[in-house]
Amino acid sequence: MGAGIAGAALIGLGFPAHAAQKGLVGAAPWLSPVLLNNALMALARHHHAIWSRDVIAIADFATPSALPRFHLVDILNGRTTSLLLAHGKGSDPDHSGYLQSFSNQLGSLATSEGAYLTGERYIGIHGPSRRLIGLDDSNNAAEERAIVIHSAWYVGPEIVVRQGKLGRSDGCFVFSAADIGLVLDRLGRGRLLYAGQG
Repeated sequence: MGAGIAGAALIGLGFPAHAAQKGLVGAAPWLSPVLLNNALMALARHHHAIWSRDVIAIADFATPSALPRFHLVDILNGRTTSLLLAHGKGSDPDHSGYLQSFSNQLGSLATSEGAYLTGERYIGIHGPSRRLIGLDDSNNAAEERAIVIHSAWYVGPEIVVRQGKLGRSDGCFVFSAADIGLVLDRLGRGRLLYAGQG
């Protein structure tokens, strides 16, 4: 579950050998090998749906909300940008700042684990946003639940300073207003977002 597996998986997906060597492990060596391997396996499993493979996103929900845990991994250049990310109310009912459980149920207000395909960008009630399509049984209700990428006031370093954790979403992947533009630009349509715990 190290660089060899990452490289082999990426070569199998059509990446050149030098890009495969850098891969996810090279770009984000501090991430859990289990989480990295799960993301790579998701990339391989859903390669027909995911048609842009230069950048993928990994949401590491083993990390508390007070720390950057959304990782935009540029596979080709071997660089990673890490950002603050809120989780769902239903995944943390006591508002501890730690995700306690995942759910794919309607009305759960929880975060769902698994592989997502990034969809179209749009302007919604939270401003600039991006639709998500759940690709696994664990998140295949994402569209019906309106699970998307957007920003909100309760995410940002000032919130962490004030209360030691971020606010919670209704299950969406929520960023600060300062970060949403970067996320939407770097994580365009047809890419993989993988959510899990290492």
